[in-house]
Amino acid sequence: MDLFEDLPEPSHSSGPVATATAQVQSEDEELRPKRKREEEEEEEPTDIKKDCKEGPPALRGFVASRRGERDEMQDAHVLLADLMLCRATPTRTRVSYFAVFDGHGGSRASRFAAENLHVNLARRFPSGDAENLDKLVKKCLLDTFRQTDDDFLKKASSQKPVWKDGSTATCLLQVDHTVYVANLGDSRAVLCRMEGGVSVAVALSREHNPTMYEERMRVQRAGGTVREGRVLGVLEVSRSLGDGQYKRCGVISTPDLRRRQLTPGDRFILLACDGLFKVFSADEAVKFILNILQDDSVGKGAELTEEACLYEAACQRLASEAVRRGCADNVTVILLSIAF
Repeated sequence: MDLFEDLPEPSHSSGPVATATAQVQSEDEELRPKRKREEEEEEEPTDIKKDCKEGPPALRGFVASRRGERDEMQDAHVLLADLMLCRATPTRTRVSYFAVFDGHGGSRASRFAAENLHVNLARRFPSGDAENLDKLVKKCLLDTFRQTDDDFLKKASSQKPVWKDGSTATCLLQVDHTVYVANLGDSRAVLCRMEGGVSVAVALSREHNPTMYEERMRVQRAGGTVREGRVLGVLEVSRSLGDGQYKRCGVISTPDLRRRQLTPGDRFILLACDGLFKVFSADEAVKFILNILQDDSVGKGAELTEEACLYEAACQRLASEAVRRGCADNVTVILLSIAF
């Protein structure tokens, strides 16, 4: 079963890059909504094919983090605009990776994922001009999440006392014109698409909450329970990295995978932990960012271009506004500008 859920193609009408400082289980077929799936993908519109010939877009990452009222910052993030996974080829010239990890029960799982997941990804990434690249990237992501989870659980179980940390993960992998989003837990990825001068917030991820029917049924079939919207009345998410004590209760590390081709109508991508979305809807966050990007009063930096200063300001102000609105949780925001 293809775990990619392609979003419909749209109608056609750089802060500095920071260095990076499960057992795969399939959901039961009868629990997943039945969807019509075409045996062959529809032919891409001519205008999109034309754009692809002009070279892949550049994603530039900006990040802002706020501790909120927590005693510890348990979030972690990675921005790698030029991930040298393989040699450039005539058909693949850009590979980038961006990720946000929201830890719980401590910061060890989120830090481990930030330090190791992209390394595992690099080792498994298909090399050369491979055929069926989408399927190979899908398998690469699934295997990478499984290995990273297994590696952390082994390390956690060897400690005294045993580490009980866990982490959500929202990772975006760009391969030329295509972005793949792998998501676990309740962090989100949102694309801002412009259609006729109007912004549209497009979800690039799906949250994993134990109150969702499919997630709850998997937990219950594994012998766990969902009380007050939490696994065993404690854990807020039904998929995560780490959380070894909940793995026997149906909490898995298999990510939801989505794929989208970028076009000139796409303005930016927002990756953020649930701390932001506790006080912002996706539409509100997109509009908030756009208002700042259009603000001529934003000061210009000596080392950044005018556009970069606007994105940096938008990222920082969005995180600060989340705290001002009363979010007591850690807040981490990654804003990716899209430049063709």
